[in-house]
Amino acid sequence: MRSPTDHTARLRGAAVGASSGAVAILAHGLGGGATAIEGSALALLFAACAAIGAVVASIRPRYGLAGTMAMLAAGQSLGHAALSMPTGHHHHASSPSMLLAHLIAIPLGALVIRAAEAGMRRAVTSVRRFILALASAPQPPGRPVPVWVGDERATVRRLLVSPGIGRRGPPAGPAVFSLFAPA
Repeated sequence: MRSPTDHTARLRGAAVGASSGAVAILAHGLGGGATAIEGSALALLFAACAAIGAVVASIRPRYGLAGTMAMLAAGQSLGHAALSMPTGHHHHASSPSMLLAHLIAIPLGALVIRAAEAGMRRAVTSVRRFILALASAPQPPGRPVPVWVGDERATVRRLLVSPGIGRRGPPAGPAVFSLFAPA
């Protein structure tokens, strides 16, 4: 089961699935297979690569580089078997060039995938630290709220002395809108 903090699982699954398909096509061509892949073989290859990618994304790598190499080897053999399955395809023996392509691609692909995982972890960690630093930055002090400390007797006296009814009507000054009124 995937760890909740493993952000690279989907990246790893996509990389293993895609590289397995690409290396299977390359090695199949080097091994004397058909250079123009027909529709059913291509559909089987896509299904096999999607399946191996989903499986790799769902498991947690416990053995580091060796585990990634094992996943790549399984994906490439599954992809190569998918290319060899269509009817009319007779793939008798593995050629040395095909085996060499697989043997070079497995450790090289594993190194590239592990480097991409490490780069993604560093990027996620840097972004997380940056966000935490922004959240913990000191905030400028707010404006002080003036507290009115008055005498209650003065407030009561003002209420008693005030007439209670304010002016109602237009302002005492000249009307501004009288210039626009028809005469």
